[in-house]
Amino acid sequence: MRKVRDYYFNKAKKDKYPARSVYKLEEVQQKYKFLHRGDSVLDLGCYPGSWSLFAGEVVGPKGIVVGVDLQQAEEAPRAESAPIHWLCQDIMEPELIPLLRRIRPAFKVLISDLAPKTTGNRWADSQHSISLVRKTLALAEILLFEKGHYICKVFQGEDFPAFFEDVKERFEMAKVLKPKSSRTESREVFVLGMGYRKPVLPAPDTATGLELARETGDND
Repeated sequence: MRKVRDYYFNKAKKDKYPARSVYKLEEVQQKYKFLHRGDSVLDLGCYPGSWSLFAGEVVGPKGIVVGVDLQQAEEAPRAESAPIHWLCQDIMEPELIPLLRRIRPAFKVLISDLAPKTTGNRWADSQHSISLVRKTLALAEILLFEKGHYICKVFQGEDFPAFFEDVKERFEMAKVLKPKSSRTESREVFVLGMGYRKPVLPAPDTATGLELARETGDND
């Protein structure tokens, strides 16, 4: 295990990424190609910035990346990268959405490497993780384009199957993934959803509206 940890740590240092977690995202991207040139990407829990840097390189100068975290990230984008906007914000706060929409009205891809501060209590940690990822899924429903993509890290626990079912309902394809660079003993997995299906809003009930107008006398 030490050899695996050292390999990815040293590789990140050599490749000038601030964290080894970048290779988890890279592995999923290589297999599923959910990031494309010109995409707009929202990265929740972006600090210290490795996922945003990698996404910026993939989507290129015509794309855009917005990274959000409670800690301020300050990494400079790579050459030939998308511009990156770093926001020091809490994803739980309602003012985040209008702030994001000042930059982009919606995003093609939402990525999240968010994790709770672990306590050593497996049940409490998994509950906190589920709370965080459910918030990222709720933001995806608000901020993703139709056919957009979503990936998040989550700690497996008793509520994980229900969360995964919710992802399956919202996306054309959903997968649970364990990248090679994830430590074997870790309970973290990654949930990928591709092809977001925006809910179809019910059409106005014109008949009901007509009856209401008749009842109130508003039919001039």
